[in-house]
Parts: sequence; C-alpha cells; structure tokens
Amino acid sequence: MADKKRGGYFSLLAPVETTPTIKPNADQDRISHLPDDILLAILDGLNVRDAARTSLLSRRWRPLPAMISHLKIDISDFDPKGMSRFSDDELGRTNAAVVEATKSILACRKSNENTIYRLSMRFYLRDDDCISIGHTVGHTMGTQKVEMIEFTVLTEKGRKQRILHDDLVTYGRRFELFFSSCPNTFRGLTGLQLENLRFGELEISDVLNTCNRLKYLHLFNCNSGISTFLEVEHLQLSELSIVSCRFERIKLSSLPKLTRIIFGGWLAFQDPLSFGHVPLLESVVLTNVGLSWHKVVKLSNFLSNAPIRDLTLDFNSEKIWVQPEGPKALASAFHKLRVVNLVDLPEGYDPSWTLFILEAAPSLRELYMAVRDHLCEMETNTERRKAISYSENKNVDWNASATDFKNHSLSTGKNPRPVRYPSTKKQRFALRNRISLGTHSLALIHFPSVLKADHRARLSY
Repeated sequence: MADKKRGGYFSLLAPVETTPTIKPNADQDRISHLPDDILLAILDGLNVRDAARTSLLSRRWRPLPAMISHLKIDISDFDPKGMSRFSDDELGRTNAAVVEATKSILACRKSNENTIYRLSMRFYLRDDDCISIGHTVGHTMGTQKVEMIEFTVLTEKGRKQRILHDDLVTYGRRFELFFSSCPNTFRGLTGLQLENLRFGELEISDVLNTCNRLKYLHLFNCNSGISTFLEVEHLQLSELSIVSCRFERIKLSSLPKLTRIIFGGWLAFQDPLSFGHVPLLESVVLTNVGLSWHKVVKLSNFLSNAPIRDLTLDFNSEKIWVQPEGPKALASAFHKLRVVNLVDLPEGYDPSWTLFILEAAPSLRELYMAVRDHLCEMETNTERRKAISYSENKNVDWNASATDFKNHSLSTGKNPRPVRYPSTKKQRFALRNRISLGTHSLALIHFPSVLKADHRARLSY
C-alpha cells in the first residue's frame, strides 16, 4: 500500500500487490516522455483504481491521476466478485470503499486548476454512504470546475430479483433522505439513473424541479402508487428513459430539448404516452410484452405531435401490439421517418403486416427486423401464461387490400407454413423481396443477428 505522503488519496484504494520490478532506463520508458495531455488521455480511459495505481510508477506519473478530467467511480471496480450477489456486510464494505475513494480522490485535486469535464458515480443506496458521497461531491462543485456530474443509484435487490412493495417503499424513503440531505448536489447533476423506488411525499416532479441542469433521466421500476399520472416538464432534459414504471398515464408536456425517449412496459388500457411540446424529438424506443388485454397502439395517434426520424419497436417475441394503418392516417407522423427497428417479432407469423411502414414512410431509408422466439426471456409455463393473460394469438389483423398497396397477392397472415427467422442469405433475400414487392420505397431491409444486443446496449443504464 502506498505511503499517504507519496500516494495521497491512492492509498485509500485496495492494496496493490507488490511484485519485483525492473526499473526501465530512459530509452526503454518512452511512454513517460509523452506530454501530459497524451498521458492524461490514457488515464481517462482507465477506471479510477487502475488510474490511481499509475502514481506508483515513477515521479513522472505521481501527479497525473489528480489531473484526470474524466472521473468514473464505479462500485463494480471495488467488487472482486464482479457485481455478483454478496452479503449485506460485503455490500457495506464495498460501498464504504467507494465513499472513501470519492473523498480522497476529490480532496487531492487542486481547486480550479484542472477542470473535471465528467464525474460519473455508481453506488448503492445506503443512507450514510449516499449522504457522504453527496456532501463530498457538493463540496467539489463549490471549489472546482465541474462540467458534468452523473449519479447511478443502485439498490440491493437488482433487476432480476423479485422486488416486493415493501422494498420499493424502503428504497423510496432512503432516496428521499438522500435527496433532502444534499439539495445543492442534486441541483448540479446532469445525469441521474434510479431504480426500484416508490415515490411518496417526494415526487418525480420535485426531483426534476431541483435538478435543473439534468440532461438525462433514467427510471427503472419506479412509481408513485396505483393509477398515478406522471407529467414531465424540464428545460434541459435531452434523454428520458422510463422502463417498467407502472404509471397509468404519462404526458411529456414541455421538454424543449428532448431528443430521445425510451419507454418500456406500460399499463395498456390506453396509449402509453402523450406528447406536448417536444420540438426536437427524433428517436422513440417502445418495448412491451403484449398481453391479451392490452390495447393496440395506433402510431398515427401516438406520434401525431412528434414526427420522428428513428423508431424502435420491441415485441419481446410476444403479441404484436401495434395496429397497422394506411398511409393517409400516418402521413403526419411518418413523413420524417428514416430508420425503423422491429425487434423480436414472434416466430411463426406472417411478417407482411410490416409493409404498412414502407408504404406510409416516404423518406424511410432503413428497416431492421429481428424475428425470433427468445426462449430464455419468454414465459414458457402454460399455466403461468394463462394466469398472466399472455396472448396465444400473436398475429396481426391486417387486410392489405384495404390500403393503397399495389400488390394484392401479399399474404394477410394466413400463411399455412410458419415463417421463421431467415437464417441463410437465400432466405433473407426471398423474405426481403416478399415484404417490399409492389412498393416504391427505397428503404433498405436488414435482418441483423446482433440487433438485440445493440438494442439492449441502448436501453441499459
């Protein structure tokens, strides 16, 4: 472990294993002769622990970690198990290491000498730890130049574990204490990611009003109670993600800088979202498991106030919850549309209903499709599917002859042979021709095998 006088905050990180080293001579150690800006660019790409250890290399490297402009302090870098499940004591020790590292790292920086362009923090929602981190970051904001500050606040129970109502309430109270204890810190945040919270006296609107510099907000499994209405207004927000949050209705009233919305898992008695003033919105991602009682979404109504350029629809290998419509109905919603991603269409059903997108989007350039039954993620138990009201009829009621399609021989979903994902080039070519035959669209149709992975990367936080 480094001496505090020599290593500064780096001594508070995990012990460094000592091994015999051979000191390179000046000719061998060419990297140390590089200018500061290049060395700092290298350190910016490392996690905070590895960057800190470089201070032990030589006198040349010793001051550099305290000059890094992009600081990422992530609890996963302090967990030897790689964010796997651990005991409450282990979690407490790991989170405490993040707190100590945050204090030491920020305390060693010289005020206003080196700008922090981005400070990204990822930690667990534990009362004392969170408040300590909040106060430390708040002090840094008051004494140093910090352009972007991002918090990702985790809960002990992750996304793949069963979250009970009491868990949501407990986590919600913890966050409310954290928020009320560090108001100045939250005023300076530019990014915030939250999960598994039940908002009570503190409402999401209160968070948005306080975090007036916020550029992106990601909410996962957060709610304010049964049958609640969420209205979102913010002057700076450019990206909003609301996934598995059980709001009955959501209205994006006034978001003048919003460019991207990700919305997944909704109570589908009505359209999932309504748009107010969103003049810069370009990208919409919708994902849902369609149950038998879900109302289908008419994109002509849903996107009437938000003509976008990029649309992603993820069906999770279940019921198609979009209602195909004619070109006239979709004219205002689709006239700027350039790219469409259709993710995890269920296998065994005729995909010719997707033709309505080609016909209604005159500027469409690319159409991506992934057709598959993702058995690892689907509910396959028959009794459970019946209890949750999964739809066994995943087909789409679509009559091509009722539109302006020029080729009336296209299938209407009664194909006797199941249509599976085209695994060979010949199959993909044939299906591509089948979908586009008779249209005048110039859009490119893709069947990428990596679409789901890319889509997950865009949704994750």
